[in-house]
Amino acid sequence: MKNNDVILRMASQIIVFIILIFGADSFFSGHNLPGGGFIGGLIIVSAFALLAIAYDLNLVKRILPFNPLRLAGSGLLIILISSSISLFKGQSFLTHSSVYVDLPLFGHTGLYTSTLFDIGVLMVVLGAILTIIIAIGESD
Repeated sequence: MKNNDVILRMASQIIVFIILIFGADSFFSGHNLPGGGFIGGLIIVSAFALLAIAYDLNLVKRILPFNPLRLAGSGLLIILISSSISLFKGQSFLTHSSVYVDLPLFGHTGLYTSTLFDIGVLMVVLGAILTIIIAIGESD
């Protein structure tokens, strides 16, 4: 069955870009404002869900540069590593720490284990929800 969804397809090309930008902004503002890895991941997944609705699930699977299930597993590994770094320093589990380094373009910059933790959460949410969306879409 071929639907004529020209308006939805044209609008989704613009809306997907806006959703991805908003998801990235929510992720990066997560330390000082509401947001972070979980909310950013949910927003970014909604862009892929819109593409699946407007076009086809096969398009979403073709444009994904990663296996969603492996992404979720890698995110869990990053969460475990970033949470365990404090154990090697004699601190409690999940105690986040920072290191300040001089980077060429950014100057004196702080690197935080909490940022690694948020990246892991983002990866788990993206991988898990995309796996669910693909599994539900393929069952029809």
